[in-house]
Amino acid sequence: MKSKFFDALLYIVAYFLIQMLVSYAVFFCWAWADGQSMTDIKAAIVQGDMQMTGIKVVVTQVASGIITLVLFLACRWSRISRDYLRSKPVGVLFWAAVATLGTIIPSEVFVEMVPLPDFSNGLLDEVMLTRGGYLAICIFAPLVEELVFRGAVLRVLLESMRSHWVAIALSALLFAAVHANPVQMPHAFCLGLLLGWMYYRTGSVVPGIMVHWVNNTVAYAVYNIFPQYQDAKIVDMLGGSTMKVGMAVAFSLMIFLPALLQLHLRMHKVRQ
Repeated sequence: MKSKFFDALLYIVAYFLIQMLVSYAVFFCWAWADGQSMTDIKAAIVQGDMQMTGIKVVVTQVASGIITLVLFLACRWSRISRDYLRSKPVGVLFWAAVATLGTIIPSEVFVEMVPLPDFSNGLLDEVMLTRGGYLAICIFAPLVEELVFRGAVLRVLLESMRSHWVAIALSALLFAAVHANPVQMPHAFCLGLLLGWMYYRTGSVVPGIMVHWVNNTVAYAVYNIFPQYQDAKIVDMLGGSTMKVGMAVAFSLMIFLPALLQLHLRMHKVRQ
């Protein structure tokens, strides 16, 4: 049991190290190409004063994502199979997408009601608006994070713990923690519970990838289609009416809860 738990920690450490080393490499190569001296580059890295722009973050996310996918699949830390897709889980994927849409407004309203520090310093906004941002945020992030946190971490936690809900909650907590930004953590934790439950029920990361993709794509679309609402609150977007906010939350729950029921009825593990 202990060895399985340490395996989960190993996966988290490997994920962090890859991201950290790739970010250093991207910063170094970029600074060197810009003509900065080795002394200045080393000083910036040692002092933690690396200036990461949106495009640098995109390159880092894509490069580290590729390395992570190759490592986790080659070492069989994450295991993928086409068996679940062969079962044609169209209904599960549809209701997974619907359930995701139902979480967005309630989560945003909660964050607005309980203000939390935002450590992104506008970098997330910049990434969203950067060319290639969709590739990093909506393609690589869902694939990599689902393979790591559900396909590897949660898989071994489920094998080492008696209660699957404890394993799911722990994996969701780790998933929230790696976002390293308090304002994102509540939504990441709640989404992690949904993602973990779906993995436990299906034994596949495919439904989770769908949820993750829809969640990130909606955020990306709002940033790019409605840039005037980037810093706006839900209440401002609804004309300042708290009643409309309550109605929006209620409508979202009317979407989310039936979708959750449909998922409960439709999800099952595929025999391999």
